Amino acid sequence: MRQKIKLYFQETRPRFLLLTVVLIFVGTCLAWYEGYFHLQYALLAFAGLLLLHISVNTLNDYFDYKSGIDLETIKTPFSGGSGILPANLLAPASVARFGFACFLLAIPIGIYFIVLRGWLLLPILVAGALCVMLYTTHLVKWGMGELAAGLGLGTLPVLGAYFVQTGMYSWNGAIAAVPSGILVHNLLLLNEFPDVEADRKGNRKTFPIAMGKNRASLLYATLTLTVYVWVVVWSIKGLMPKLACLAVLTLPFAIKAIRGARNYHDQSKLLPALGANVIVVLATQLLIGMAYMTAKLI
Repeated sequence: MRQKIKLYFQETRPRFLLLTVVLIFVGTCLAWYEGYFHLQYALLAFAGLLLLHISVNTLNDYFDYKSGIDLETIKTPFSGGSGILPANLLAPASVARFGFACFLLAIPIGIYFIVLRGWLLLPILVAGALCVMLYTTHLVKWGMGELAAGLGLGTLPVLGAYFVQTGMYSWNGAIAAVPSGILVHNLLLLNEFPDVEADRKGNRKTFPIAMGKNRASLLYATLTLTVYVWVVVWSIKGLMPKLACLAVLTLPFAIKAIRGARNYHDQSKLLPALGANVIVVLATQLLIGMAYMTAKLI
């Protein structure tokens, strides 16, 4: 029993679940900066997003296994799925049930916040749910996988975490949520480079396939640098705390990731870039959230 629990835990791809923590952190810190904070709302929002994140991870594993993609991928610590199903460690049907169960468990949390905070939250929840349920089966085949990831596990969760605290949307909320969307978009984008051949066989239209690796790597570099420009500009204009400029501390890791992306043909450079990219995604958002929190205190 203990071994099976461990396998299900590995199936969730726990290292990626840290993203849920920082997304809720950014949205909640922004709300606190503006004078709103309910710990129980933050914890409940975290639980709901965590369930959805687990759902999309496990369902992605299930559908990629059924389509044969995960049997073709080059497994890395950051791409190629969990490896649980190709190794026959869990039954595919049980993984699918687990993913759908996590999705269903998140629904009451969403309903609770709609009743509590109002119907304006519904569009975010519906869009997020569609990103979860349609990501592997449809969106990634329509060339919308990266955009869906950026919205569903980036911009929308930050806005949602902010809304459940404040009961409203604001320009400040939108400005704070944009970097998260770009960073998560890029998290998926760079992770797709090792999987191009397997994804092509699975009829996926990822950016490295649709645009070619060279142009996709340029897109990755441009969007990564845009995050820093975005934060600095809005900090100077006063719509983000000045301390948010500390997000540039992750720039050395971003440069390493960009160099790896541009040398996509060299696995010895690409694989370290994947790790650097994860650091950029998590640490940059963490620094932004901490900027709001610290600015409130001083």
